[in-house]
Amino acid sequence: MSKIPVKTSMILALVLGLMAFDIPEMSKQHEFKQSVQDVIVPEPCRSENKAFQAGEEIIYKIFYNWNFVWIPAGEVVFRVEDLGDQYHLSARGRTYKSYDWFFKVRDDYDTYIDKNTLLPKISVRKVHEGGYRLYDKVTFDQDRHKASSMRGKTQESATPHQFDLDGCMHDILSIVYYARNINFDGLSEGQEIPVKIFLDKETYPLKVSYKGKEEKKRVRGNGKFSTHKFSPQLIAGEVFKENDQMMIWVSDDKNRLPLMIESPVSVGSVKVVLKSYKGLRHEFTSELD
Repeated sequence: MSKIPVKTSMILALVLGLMAFDIPEMSKQHEFKQSVQDVIVPEPCRSENKAFQAGEEIIYKIFYNWNFVWIPAGEVVFRVEDLGDQYHLSARGRTYKSYDWFFKVRDDYDTYIDKNTLLPKISVRKVHEGGYRLYDKVTFDQDRHKASSMRGKTQESATPHQFDLDGCMHDILSIVYYARNINFDGLSEGQEIPVKIFLDKETYPLKVSYKGKEEKKRVRGNGKFSTHKFSPQLIAGEVFKENDQMMIWVSDDKNRLPLMIESPVSVGSVKVVLKSYKGLRHEFTSELD
């Protein structure tokens, strides 16, 4: 049995939250079953983009709750850039200087995806958290279902690795933009959405439970919104306790923009809140007066 190490990056934790996912403790050979209709979940090898566009920038603020006090810990900035036949997706995670003394984070994620399929071609992670370092560049061959990785503590010390993929595959960043093109209106409450990602040398099957619509949801510092609500499968262990639940609220409009995440952790809890946005593809109609 294998699972992603507990020491994962700030961006990874946020991205998993944005997708309302956690990595289950299961092997990469675990059978992956499609449990919802194809009309709801885009085809995994090809997805038409109707939710985002180049020039989009979304900033999230991260709060940590310790002894009933919400402490602003840092921010993550997501951007989309047009590169002709590709989109360049980036995520930059930084703790605030006032938080660096406790745990300093400087994380950079970059993924280059095909415009016609939304599948990744190249994925680069540069993780700098406290004394932990990771460089991982993965090149995907989606037609041959293979991936090659240069991985190490730094780019200079990275060594090559080769992997076979179980079909078409997303990475941790491309899956967020793929998921925004799912038709939430076609989901029934309690329905689960399965996806797969390649991360840290393995393929992981993930799922998220749809909890229905929540009208007039108050999002800290932003007012009230019409939202869709999701909850992940969490695995009890060093990060989560038995019966813990993570919740995510997504805008009820064509942008399908993640608005807020609430998640327990081993000590305290974390809240991720939309701080600002620009360059959205559609009018932001979920925001209520």
